[in-house]
Amino acid sequence: MKTSNPVLSRLGQAAERERTAGYGPYGPAAQPGYGQPAYGDPYPTATGYPSAPPAVQPMTIDDVVVKTVTLLGITGATAVAAWALIPNALVGPAWIGAALVGLVLGLVISFMRVANPALVIVYALVEGVFVGMASKFFETLYDGIVLQAATATFGVFFVMAALYRARVIRATPKFVKAMIAVMAGLFAVMLINFVLAMFDINTGLRDGSPLAIGFSIVCIVVASLSFILNFNEIEEGVRMGLPQRYSWTAAFGILVGLVWLYIEMLRLLSYFQGDD
Repeated sequence: MKTSNPVLSRLGQAAERERTAGYGPYGPAAQPGYGQPAYGDPYPTATGYPSAPPAVQPMTIDDVVVKTVTLLGITGATAVAAWALIPNALVGPAWIGAALVGLVLGLVISFMRVANPALVIVYALVEGVFVGMASKFFETLYDGIVLQAATATFGVFFVMAALYRARVIRATPKFVKAMIAVMAGLFAVMLINFVLAMFDINTGLRDGSPLAIGFSIVCIVVASLSFILNFNEIEEGVRMGLPQRYSWTAAFGILVGLVWLYIEMLRLLSYFQGDD
């Protein structure tokens, strides 16, 4: 299982441990009696040899599609509910709260060595509140902007999928390393800007200025290219035979990219709207 992608390497190692679980040491060098069950063998057999663990179904492209649609459905339904149920006076606190909780959950999921479907679903619920509050805020100021941003977001996603399928853009090792570095840099900049904004310090990155427009365009380009990493991870994961539950991890990656792209689309479109 050789791959240049560090994320896939980590998942591949975890999957390998799952597949080999239950194969304890046995034989003359490991047990006093040759042919006796290995110590701690969870699958003993009548022959005395340790048996293979239960078969694990490998993930498929269809699995990832189903999980992605499921997460999008959860996020969308939660966003609609949050929009309808959370009063205007609480939009700001709910938006910030969901952003912080989503950030923590996203980091936990990203750095975990095993897939956790329940945690991914909770993340989708939190992101639903975040998306709902952001959408409500911008739609209140600019009528129709939510539909425009959603259309642009999914349009970009399908274009990137087509480009990847046609191998116009490839996830080469250099591309992967460069994207990881750029995304880490943007994440740091946005986090610093978010903290400074809480203290009413304006950096110019989100105020509609030419700098803000340029920054949003950069974020949109990077968010769009991040789908190439997602598609490559899915393709490689299927090839490597990762267990089916890792399709939740793959779907999580796509959801993160879609939410990021959608929020940046909202921001960019808002900069070109006329004053009410």
